[in-house]
Amino acid sequence: MLGAIIGDIVGSIYEFENIKSKEFPFFDERMEYTDDSILTIATADWLLHGGNVGYYYLKYATDYPYPMGSYGTMFVEWVHRSRRGVMQPYNSCGNGSAMRVGPVGWAFDTEEATLDAAKISAEGTHNHPEGIKGAQAVSLCIFLARNDKSPSEIKDRIQSDFGYDLSLSVDEIRPRYSWQGLDGMISGGTCQGSVPQAITCALDAKSFEDAVRNAISIGGDSDTIGCISGAIAEALFGIPNDIRTFGKQSLPPALLAIVKEFENQYRYK
Repeated sequence: MLGAIIGDIVGSIYEFENIKSKEFPFFDERMEYTDDSILTIATADWLLHGGNVGYYYLKYATDYPYPMGSYGTMFVEWVHRSRRGVMQPYNSCGNGSAMRVGPVGWAFDTEEATLDAAKISAEGTHNHPEGIKGAQAVSLCIFLARNDKSPSEIKDRIQSDFGYDLSLSVDEIRPRYSWQGLDGMISGGTCQGSVPQAITCALDAKSFEDAVRNAISIGGDSDTIGCISGAIAEALFGIPNDIRTFGKQSLPPALLAIVKEFENQYRYK
């Protein structure tokens, strides 16, 4: 799951200043973890220790209330309601469900269990069918990649199982993509407007770093697209040691401790 965190960190400074190029410093002192990393780690904590996944998202949002870029508006409203004892999902199809699901792809031995857990992780907040679908698609990509399926095999499964159109290459997506999504048709802040593109950025890559560079280069919600692509790319390629070190050094001790605990239990499952 460290791949998701690294993708988030690298994308953090480009979320609102899209770069539209793969040529940028991969390590930059301005980069920070955002809500994407915080909630990804919350998912990992839930998988490690059990219970209601919503309580983990509430706890982490409470413990880390001011991440770079803040949390999404609807999620913040959910946090406030939950603190008052009303923890109900809000029918969101936002890409928050997909960006935080990475750990699920590592934690189970079967596709069925992976998809079930992805659904649970999504529907505590993002119970819209597209929100659930986005989380399931990302978790299945990771599950298939760590079980030695090729990018072409993964692409075929995602297209057939979820109906996502993965026909465009990264080079074809880049000039047509923005915060308004592909050609402005579907918002790039939704699962349906960003998950297919993030998956393509990973599947078209030659390495972990190349996947993250692909993700940042298309623009839009850069930290979240980087987070999703990085999560999948870790399972496809692994992470070079220098990049792993960069990711770990970017986290405070309490968050890093959960990452280490999760990797010790699930990374080589």
